[in-house]
Amino acid sequence: MKIEGKEYRTIWFENNVVKIIDQTKLPHQFVIKDLITVKDAINAITRMEVRGAPLIGATAAYGLVLAIIEKNDQNFLKKSSEDLIKSRPTAINLKWAVDRMMNKLRGVNSDKILHIASNEAKEICEEDIKFCKNIGLNGLKIIEEIHNKKKDTINILTHCNAGWLATINWGTATSPIYHAHKKGIPVHVWVDETRPRNQGANLTSYELNEEGIKNTIIADNTGGILMQRGEVDICIVGTDRTLANGDVCNKIGTYLKALAAHDNKVPFYVTLPSSTIDWNIKDHKDIPIEERNSDELSHIEGLDEKDDIKKIQIYPKKSKALNLAFDITPAKYVTGLITERGICEASKDGLKKLF
Repeated sequence: MKIEGKEYRTIWFENNVVKIIDQTKLPHQFVIKDLITVKDAINAITRMEVRGAPLIGATAAYGLVLAIIEKNDQNFLKKSSEDLIKSRPTAINLKWAVDRMMNKLRGVNSDKILHIASNEAKEICEEDIKFCKNIGLNGLKIIEEIHNKKKDTINILTHCNAGWLATINWGTATSPIYHAHKKGIPVHVWVDETRPRNQGANLTSYELNEEGIKNTIIADNTGGILMQRGEVDICIVGTDRTLANGDVCNKIGTYLKALAAHDNKVPFYVTLPSSTIDWNIKDHKDIPIEERNSDELSHIEGLDEKDDIKKIQIYPKKSKALNLAFDITPAKYVTGLITERGICEASKDGLKKLF
C-alpha cells in the first residue's frame, strides 16, 4: 500500500537487516527502523513498533533469521524462539510463525540454515499478502451486496487497526474496503479511536488517508448511537486469535461493538487469515489475555504547538489503572468469518467446511 504515493510493505529483509516501519512514531513521523539482532525483533514486538497478529508473526520469523546471523547455534536458536513466543502472548500468529520456522530449522546443517530460514520467513510474508488479498476479494462481495441494495455510500465501522500496517500488505479488515474503493464503490469508514494506544486514530485513519478513502475518527463509545441512527451499514474488524468454535479474541472494545451491532441488526464480520485460527484451545477462558503497562492509559502522546511529540499524564497520580489489551466476542454475535478461503459461519461446522 502507499505512504505519500510510494508503495511499501510493513517489513522487508535487506543486506542481512530487517527493515520495519516504526508504528509508535505514526502518524506524526514516518520512520524506517533497522532490526539487527533477535533482541531488536523482540523489542519491536514488545514495544509495539510492529503490531497486528500477522505482522507480529512475520517479525518473529525474521527474528529467528537474525538469531542465526548473530550466532549460528541450535541452542541459541531454541532460546531465541522461546523468548520470541513470550514477547506477546495473545496473538496466535506469533507462536504459529515461530513453530513453523523451528520445524524447518531444527537440526539443519549450519551452512544451509540461513538460506532456509530467510526463504521460509519470506514465504510467510508472501503467503500473508496473498491471504489478505483474498480476504479482501471475499469481503468485497458483501460490500457489493449492500451497495446494490443501498445505491449510496457504504458506511463501515472498524475497530483498532486491522489494516495493512497490521499485516504485510492489504490488511484484513481494511482489505475489503480497499478492494471496494478500487472498484469505484463509494465507502466511508467510521474509525474507532481505540484507546488506550489510539491505533484506530493513529494508524487506520492514517493509512485510509494515504489511500484517499473517506473516514471519520470517533470515540470508542460513539459506535452504538451511530448504529441506532442507521448510520452504520456493516462492522468489519480483525482478530488476534479465533477459536475453532468461532469465538473471537480481538482488541479490547470489540465485544461491546458486537453487542451494539447485534442489538441494532447491523452485520458484524470478522476478517482473518487461517494462521490466526487456534485449533487447540477449546474454551475462550484459556486464552492468555495480555495485560499491558498502565502507563498506556495514564499517559498520552501527541504534537504540541511546536510540532514536537510530547508525552503527558492525564490521570491523577494516585489513581490505579487496569490495561487489558483484548476481549472475547462470543461466536453468537459474529455474522460471519471472512477468510482467504471464503466466508463461513462463526462456528465449528462453518470453519470445518473451509478448512
